[in-house]
Amino acid sequence: MKHLQGLLAASLCASLVVSSTPGIAEARPTPAVKPADRKAYPGQIQGDERIWHALNRFTFGPRPGDVEAVKAIGLDAWFEEQLRPAAINNTALQVRLANYPAMTWSPEDLLFRLPSNAVIRQVIDGKATMPDKGALYAVYENAVTRVTAKRQEQELKKSVAAIAPDAKSAANGSMIADAQGASMAPTGAAANSQMSQAPDVKPADPAIDPKLVSAILELPPRDRVLRLTKMQQPQFDAFFKSIKGPERQLLFSDLTPDLRETVGALENPERVVVEELMAQRLLRDVYSNAQLQEVMTDFWLNHFNVFLRKNEATPYYLVSYERDVIRPHALGKFEDLLEATAHSPAMLIYLDNMQSIGPDSLAAQRSKMAAARNPNKNKKAPEGLNENYARELMELHTLGVNGGYTQQDVIQAARILTGWTVERPQRGGGFQFDERRHEPGTKKVLGRKFKEHGEKEGRDLLHVLATHPSTARFISRKLAMRFVSDDPPQELVDRMAKTFLSSDGDIAAVLKTMFHSPEFWSADMYRAKVKTPLEYVVSAARATNASLANEQPLVAALHDMGMPLYGCVPPTGYKWDAADWVSTGALVNRMNFALSLAANRLNGITTTWTSQETPTLTATQPALNLLADLDSDTPARPEQAKAAAPAVTPETEEARLETLLVGGPVSQSTRSAVLQQFEQQSQGGASTVSVAMNPSQNQAHHAPAAVPIERQDQLLAGLLIGSPEFQRR
Repeated sequence: MKHLQGLLAASLCASLVVSSTPGIAEARPTPAVKPADRKAYPGQIQGDERIWHALNRFTFGPRPGDVEAVKAIGLDAWFEEQLRPAAINNTALQVRLANYPAMTWSPEDLLFRLPSNAVIRQVIDGKATMPDKGALYAVYENAVTRVTAKRQEQELKKSVAAIAPDAKSAANGSMIADAQGASMAPTGAAANSQMSQAPDVKPADPAIDPKLVSAILELPPRDRVLRLTKMQQPQFDAFFKSIKGPERQLLFSDLTPDLRETVGALENPERVVVEELMAQRLLRDVYSNAQLQEVMTDFWLNHFNVFLRKNEATPYYLVSYERDVIRPHALGKFEDLLEATAHSPAMLIYLDNMQSIGPDSLAAQRSKMAAARNPNKNKKAPEGLNENYARELMELHTLGVNGGYTQQDVIQAARILTGWTVERPQRGGGFQFDERRHEPGTKKVLGRKFKEHGEKEGRDLLHVLATHPSTARFISRKLAMRFVSDDPPQELVDRMAKTFLSSDGDIAAVLKTMFHSPEFWSADMYRAKVKTPLEYVVSAARATNASLANEQPLVAALHDMGMPLYGCVPPTGYKWDAADWVSTGALVNRMNFALSLAANRLNGITTTWTSQETPTLTATQPALNLLADLDSDTPARPEQAKAAAPAVTPETEEARLETLLVGGPVSQSTRSAVLQQFEQQSQGGASTVSVAMNPSQNQAHHAPAAVPIERQDQLLAGLLIGSPEFQRR
């Protein structure tokens, strides 16, 4: 089936004209606005297209019923409502988020209750204590056994490589822990000899009796988890390897969220944090009614980027970074957001400011004196001044690369920010200003003097940067690129920057200026933006009204499309323009995802296209599609639909799905490509879909063919979700 998806995707992509900007293929006959033509903007978007345009720009895409809901209250009223997320009812979302209780914990609690490998190494080295009882003790015990075995394996590899470099391949195949985690391998020449003789031999996992598996799965939820906590780590790992598919689902099916987290922590506590962090993010993007807040949260997480794998503590800090720093300030004052990020341990760790020490600070002086007294003592000296955060603070967070600062400004800003560090970063500590590390004396940045005043120097610097005209222009342009076009009109950017300055950086006010601008509603801006992978995946889930019982397939899809959540390594964040996301390989990945989503082949994700009362579709029997009933209070009964509606053909079904998924007609080239692909699969016999393209001809030669599970609406919907029109917003 994956091979079939690839052929479908490649064929459809080949049939569409691919362009680098502004979109994937021509979706409407209007060309992109060129700078020279911006004195007079073309006609404004009218009618329902205005609602689709707003929903595609200020949300992650409309869900069924959203257009009608906006019509009911009016577009302007809907936008004003989105600017005040605290007043929006999100009860249903909160019920879903309750499945991930760890996402409400502080970094300190997370690192204690779901310990990182760094915490476990501290326990092994005697620098931290281990819980003395209960499930948490079992979590630590399992982790200690695994980390100890890994350490011993690495040490053995080093010793073997030192004795006999040629035995490296043998060392790579070794395992040195028995069922209790104790070393069972000889060392030195004996190890080299034995490993060379059997380089790939590893101790077998303890055998798991199928009767034991059945007995555990039959236990009540709490007793089941208690039994797992009593297992020694090797037996626990073997148990988990032995259960797959239905048995694994049965293990977790009736567990409370707390018990599910306990089982996950017994297996891998770090993974619990990462998976829940990504799951809650996608749940918010797909289900939140405060869509503008989530879109802006995504914008600021990208603007103030922090890479998930900076170090082992970063995932734990990212939970609080998104929850307490970014989302609450996403529609507030920019200066408040800037200061919150500057004080965030996640940012101070990511851009190395926690290591920065003033050259003339007390800490640096003491280090120099200690080195002078003991010149032969092998002691690591302080790192010294680190300019990373100061540079990105100016270049990426505020002024922009052409914002008028110099390298000397960067150095002086770095001196101001010395002492901004993190207390006990490996254990989840918070922001700390360390006076001993702070550079004394007066500094000068952007022509302004900052007298020695400890932490207040940094706060004053942030105020200067947040209120600078260059910052207003830079932030306004990035917002316009995100919401309007890859090359936004300068007049619009200037107008937004003026609002930014006059409102003291009120983000909601800047967005309101953009919303009411003629440039935003220009006909040339309609479907002028290509969706990023995140926008595409989430909009597809929303458009299909997908039910998410498992978010991991969406996480995997984003990874395949080149945009893993929290996965951008450089501080620049991911780019918004089409050039980064349009390529043949990227389009194939998107099409594969679209077809799998529409056909319900993603584990734990369900889309409903047809009535349960109509299990099969023939060339003479129309399917009743639930999406067709969305704008009707009372869905028609199958016999009523059959009597009143004309026979469903691929052409009529494709036309109906166009309106539901895309919000209007697609281009003729897209429509032809979709129907051509459907016809090829119907006639070729390779697909599970087998609907005749010509019902009358089909009846003349043989009996109507029944369509199995993967129905015509699923294939047509998948092809339309992969179309250029859907991939634009």
